[in-house]
Amino acid sequence: MFEEVARQLRLRHYSHRTEQAYLGWIRRYVAANDRRHPRDLGAPEVERFLTALAVDETVAAATQNQALSALLFLYRDVLKMQLPWVEHVVRAKRPQRVPTVLSTSEVQRLLAAMDGRPWLLASLLYGTGMRLLECLRLRVKDVDFSRHELTIRNGKGGKDRRTVLPRTLVESLQREIERARTLHCADLAEGFGAVWLPDALARKYPNASTDFAWQYVFPAVRRAVDPRSQTQRRHHFDPDMLSRALKRARAAAGIMKPLSAHTLRHSFATHMLEAGYDIRTVQELLGHKDVGTTQIYTHVLNRGAGGVLSPLDRS
Repeated sequence: MFEEVARQLRLRHYSHRTEQAYLGWIRRYVAANDRRHPRDLGAPEVERFLTALAVDETVAAATQNQALSALLFLYRDVLKMQLPWVEHVVRAKRPQRVPTVLSTSEVQRLLAAMDGRPWLLASLLYGTGMRLLECLRLRVKDVDFSRHELTIRNGKGGKDRRTVLPRTLVESLQREIERARTLHCADLAEGFGAVWLPDALARKYPNASTDFAWQYVFPAVRRAVDPRSQTQRRHHFDPDMLSRALKRARAAAGIMKPLSAHTLRHSFATHMLEAGYDIRTVQELLGHKDVGTTQIYTHVLNRGAGGVLSPLDRS
């Protein structure tokens, strides 16, 4: 059954992370019901499982909803079962939270406490508004130094978009690409050098996988075996390494706010709006489908709560 779940997920082009998450939830669901086959289970078992997550494990609403999505995928798309009871399964309501945003001085202190590739990655995240994986999956061919722009392929929702390439990062990014070229040449000399290509591009363009233009701008330090194809190749830079570097830099910079790679994207959006850029422009740079998603950043602008004069300050 689990092999069929993985096959159906790949057929629909779900990401590897989503595949691992869905398989994990389905395994936990089966284990929680004495390893009975899901065909023999239904609404009571699903509700009991989700309730246990919320009450006993106190997971976040987003986590509970991900577990429900995994189970719905199992029943609808893999087992092809009718779900007359699905309307009665309650989805946890996700709370509306204001994003954590760093001030410009905090960003400067954070970046000053970093160096090497983590510094360049963090600078790009803040300077472009890219999501972490969008940055790590950037290909050489999608960097346009003459126009000072980056093309982001297959972003959230499968959409492509363009964003600005900060001029202050041009030289550093050029050096990083030359480093990637050196690694790629070494891989080719050792009989490797084929990068992963999305969808059916590997069949459509047989030589593209070894073409330097298709290589990652931020290749991994070592080659590794692809968990899906079992092919040894060089993947992109490990996101966990950047997370650890940000954690160390946060402590060194004395920043008290919780911080992740996505915080830099939040800060980019807020600082762009503070600089007077139109919200539609920021929406396009971020790749938001709905401008309402971008509007959340107006909640943390200085003309919001931070720009209001308290009556105590008038006295």
